[in-house]
Amino acid sequence: MRNKFQEQIQRLKAAGATYVDARWYPVEETNQLMMWNGNLKTVSSSRESGVGIRVLYKGAWGFSASSDVGNLTSLFDKALDNARVAAERVTFPVRLAEKESIQASFKSPNRIDPFSVPLGEKVEFLKKLDEQLNQPGVAQRVCELIFMRKQIVYFDSEGSEIEKNIIEVFPSIQVMGVDAQGESHSRKFSPSLSGATRGWETLDPHLFSENAERIVREMNEVLVAETCPTDQRSVILLPGIMYLQTHETIGHALELDRILGYELAYAGGSFVKLGDFGELRYGSPKLTARANATLPNSPGSFGYDDDGVAAQDNLLIDKGLLVGAITGRQMVEEANVRAGKAIFNGSSGANRATAFYRVPIERMTNINIDPGSDGSLDDIVKNTEKGIILDGDKSWSIGSNREQFHFATDIGWLVEDGKVTRVVKNPTYKGETVPFYNSLSAVGDESTWEVRSVDNCGKGQPNQVMQLGHGIPVCRFDNVTIGE
Repeated sequence: MRNKFQEQIQRLKAAGATYVDARWYPVEETNQLMMWNGNLKTVSSSRESGVGIRVLYKGAWGFSASSDVGNLTSLFDKALDNARVAAERVTFPVRLAEKESIQASFKSPNRIDPFSVPLGEKVEFLKKLDEQLNQPGVAQRVCELIFMRKQIVYFDSEGSEIEKNIIEVFPSIQVMGVDAQGESHSRKFSPSLSGATRGWETLDPHLFSENAERIVREMNEVLVAETCPTDQRSVILLPGIMYLQTHETIGHALELDRILGYELAYAGGSFVKLGDFGELRYGSPKLTARANATLPNSPGSFGYDDDGVAAQDNLLIDKGLLVGAITGRQMVEEANVRAGKAIFNGSSGANRATAFYRVPIERMTNINIDPGSDGSLDDIVKNTEKGIILDGDKSWSIGSNREQFHFATDIGWLVEDGKVTRVVKNPTYKGETVPFYNSLSAVGDESTWEVRSVDNCGKGQPNQVMQLGHGIPVCRFDNVTIGE
């Protein structure tokens, strides 16, 4: 098959194509199990394979894809024909940033392939979790396991050949209860990613047992708690909500295709302008953020992107100053032309597609915030006069250009004069992105830093669902409106 792909790529180059690449998926599998109140509600398994072809001809893309790889000639010809038609209507000719020719492989670190684990063992794991969640006050309990496995072989006309074998594991538990007013509340847990592995062995029964007890206890505290007051306070965001804050108002805002307006019809744009790089004070000097696709254990680490560019640790915000974006080979060239200067020096290796039948677009890798020097959570609380600790993503509303936001969380703990006083229910907070990050007054140290995974980030038309991660510490922001 490798020789056949190379032959077709060279044939299209001889026919006038500027660039050709192919992404062959010999296999992609997903396995999902969900237990609801002790009943095995979902057991599903899917498997697909195929190839996607991109062709660049006279500044325009053509694409074709099929699960049938028996007639590659026809499939490659279709991509070239589509590019020829598109070239008659192109308004901004596509150029690709330079990159190295790479012959490499990547395998996500894991010891036990979850697809090799018998179904009975997976169900038994869920049953034990469910039993631990079945406690007084719990009206609904949900335990879920999602496993993904895919092999991708990439070829391009610049001499690259890359094979990737990736396994992902996404476990979670959730409990729900009803308060005296008939309103539902929930607490959930999914483990942070640690170490250098991401297989079945990451499902630590002891860790789940500890957190099952915790989320049941916290949910029951919420059921009898008073409603979050309307106030101006310092908000202390734990990783369980800070990951989403980072995702929505740093990650999506700094995807370069959004900045250039390519997502306006569906996912929205960005308040960031090309002139902001090197100029905009995105946050306080305590804020340093990066797109780091080199972490060993995260779904945002994949070795090489779908442009054939190696994964990178790409600085986005340096001590509050906006310096970088989430980029691929095409958009950096267009951005530099539009800006009339070199803002970006090549791709940051963040162009990815969700499947063989979708085209690669700029996607988040691991969008992280560097740990700070303000100590542990206890240290930050002790230095907070009037605040609230928030955790758990309950709901969110984001401005179409990521310029503002409103989040609701599962639980809040009020802080008065450096001490945690009481739990409140239905906590919310809101703000404008740039003023909010400029109010960042404390960033927790390494002890507060966690890598959280995201298995369902949507973007693109047609929609593409992607997996990624966020490494975030505890963060405190001052003078924030809560309870509205």
